[in-house]
Amino acid sequence: MEQRASESARTVGLFTVTPQFHRIALIGIGLIGSSIAHDIKRLGLAHEAIIATRSAQTLKRAEDLKLGDRYTASAAEAVKDADLVIVSVPVGASANVAMQIAGNLKPGAIITDVGSVKASVIAQMQPHMPAHVHFIPGHPLAGTEKSGPDAGFPGLFQGRWCIFTPIERTDPAALKRLRIFWETLGAKVIEMDPEHHDKVLAIVSHLPHIIAYNIVGTADDLEMVTESEVIKYSASGFRDFTRLAASDPTMWRDVCLHNRKAILEMLARFTEDLARLQRAIRWGESEKIFELFTRTRAIRRSIIQAGQEVDAADFGRQYSAEQNKV
Repeated sequence: MEQRASESARTVGLFTVTPQFHRIALIGIGLIGSSIAHDIKRLGLAHEAIIATRSAQTLKRAEDLKLGDRYTASAAEAVKDADLVIVSVPVGASANVAMQIAGNLKPGAIITDVGSVKASVIAQMQPHMPAHVHFIPGHPLAGTEKSGPDAGFPGLFQGRWCIFTPIERTDPAALKRLRIFWETLGAKVIEMDPEHHDKVLAIVSHLPHIIAYNIVGTADDLEMVTESEVIKYSASGFRDFTRLAASDPTMWRDVCLHNRKAILEMLARFTEDLARLQRAIRWGESEKIFELFTRTRAIRRSIIQAGQEVDAADFGRQYSAEQNKV
C-alpha cells in the first residue's frame, strides 16, 4: 500500500507533495479529529480520508464541511484498507472502539490515538490490537475549549508538542512514519513513558481544568452574588477560568476517571499548598505571600520564552468596541 500512496503527487498551494498514506481513517471528528482532517486535505497527506462517528448529526456536519472523502457511522467500516487510523474519542470509549475496529485492520496499519491519558488508553486498546498492526499511542498537546467538527481548523498543531508513548517492541519504521506525519502537521514530537506522561499532564492540564470547573461552579452556587453580577463584572481572572470550564464535559469526565491516581496525587499536593497560602493570608505573613507570587510569576515568563504563549495584554485577544462595553 505504501507504493500506492507514492504513485502520484498532488499540488498544494505552491508546492508539490506526495501523500504519506493511501488511506487515513479518522475515528471521531471533534476539535482534534476535524483539525487533523483540515491539515490532511490542506497538505495533501492522503489519497483518501475516511470520517467515522456514531452521531448522524455530527457525521452530516462533517460532510457539509467537506472534512473527508467518505463518511460512515461504522468505525469498523472506516478502517478497512486504511494505512493510518487515528482514534479521537473520549478516553473512556477507547476499548469499545478498539474492539469494533480490530477485525478490519489490515496488516501493517498504524493505529494511534490523541487521548490526554495514556496508561489507561494502552490498557484498554492494546489487548484488542492484532499482532499484524502497529499500535502507537499519542497525544497532541493542542486544543481549545470548543468541541465538535466546526471547532477544528488548519494549523492547530503548528509549534505544539505531540507526545508518543510507545509500547514494547514498537516497530521503528512505523514510529518514524507516524513522527513524520505529525511533524508535517507542524508538531514537535517527543517520546515519554505513559505513566510519566499521565503525571505531567495531571499537573499541566488536568488539575487546571478541574480547578476551573470548581471555581466556576462555586461562583454559580453563591447566593450573595447574583449570576448577572458574576457575568457582568467578570475580570480577566474569572473570565479565563470560564474558558477552561467551557471544555467538553464528556472528555473531561473521562480524563478524571481514567487518570484518577495521578490527578488525586496532584489534588492532594494542591490542597496542601492552598492550606499554607490560606494560613499566610490569615496571619498576614506578607513575605510568604510575596515570595510565592514572585516565584510563580517566573513560571509565566518561562512559558512565554518557550514559545507556548504570547506576551500580550489579554493573551493577545482581539475585541470589538461592542464587546468592550460594560
